[in-house]
Amino acid sequence: MNENKSDVIIIGAGPCGLFAVFELGLLGLKSIVIDILDRPGGQCAELYPEKPIYDIPSRPKVTGRELTDSLMEQIKPFEPKMYFSQRADSLVKLSNGNWKIKTDLGIELEAPIICIAGGGGSFTPKKPRINDIDSFENKSLFYSVRKIEKFKGKNLIIAGGGDSALDWVLALNAQVNSMHLIHRRSEFRAMNDTVDKVKLLEKQGKLNIHVGEIDSLNGGNGNLESVTIKNKLEDKNYKVDCDSMLAFYGLTMKLGPIADWGINMDKNRILVDTEKFQTSEKGIFCIGDMCSYPGKLNLILSGFHEAALMAHGCFNIARPNEKLRFEYTTTSKNLQNKLVC
Repeated sequence: MNENKSDVIIIGAGPCGLFAVFELGLLGLKSIVIDILDRPGGQCAELYPEKPIYDIPSRPKVTGRELTDSLMEQIKPFEPKMYFSQRADSLVKLSNGNWKIKTDLGIELEAPIICIAGGGGSFTPKKPRINDIDSFENKSLFYSVRKIEKFKGKNLIIAGGGDSALDWVLALNAQVNSMHLIHRRSEFRAMNDTVDKVKLLEKQGKLNIHVGEIDSLNGGNGNLESVTIKNKLEDKNYKVDCDSMLAFYGLTMKLGPIADWGINMDKNRILVDTEKFQTSEKGIFCIGDMCSYPGKLNLILSGFHEAALMAHGCFNIARPNEKLRFEYTTTSKNLQNKLVC
């Protein structure tokens, strides 16, 4: 098969999209995967690669990176073609009944089936309005933690007051040389237990909490030396020394071009049936956080269930002249042979 053609094009390389590759592969269907990020894993890889997830069946605790690595290992026998760092821009129905997707890098891909598994959509971190912030990004200022080791021994500032900010205060506190938490209010938007643990770190002298807003980043060549904090209540500015900063001001989630593909929507989500998870357009399916139906739960484990039903719904479109034979991996030699790399 031409590397730009496949049975299914999956938009999104998060856990649900990756598991869809597996379920489709069991049925003999090949997949192409597109993701706007530069690696697999979706939000698990971008937002909490080392943060534990507790509700994956059979895994008492697994990090986003571990889950992604396991899924990549699981789909290895099916050799999906993956296109990273690009977005699915346009969708066209061809005269042969297939769909053609063109990415923002100009790559054209073709398949009879499209599976949208893009989570909440393309997302970017919200940036604070600070002069010259771009020069520090990805050098000493970051919007996510990809490797804890990167912050070992650092003089770290964490900015934000939600779950992400406070979770990383707890996760990184023992790794850093010094830590400051900056939030514009004295109240935090996080779980009570997390807030209590953070305040205990402050009492123990392991954390400095500042109520205020960051007014400026100070340093040169992308290297932070300090930040200036504006305390509006006391009407004063002061500096805090640091060499690294994590900013958690939330994310902006957008459907992007998918919103203009003529698919029936429910607000910012795509309506699907619960038999096959097909959208209003035949041959276009949607699973994961981006789909909407009565009783929908935005859980990874729910997305895995959706991927299995979606794969079976795809078979008759991809193989109209073949009969689908349901088999179990525990007993089918045919399936077991497919899973041998």
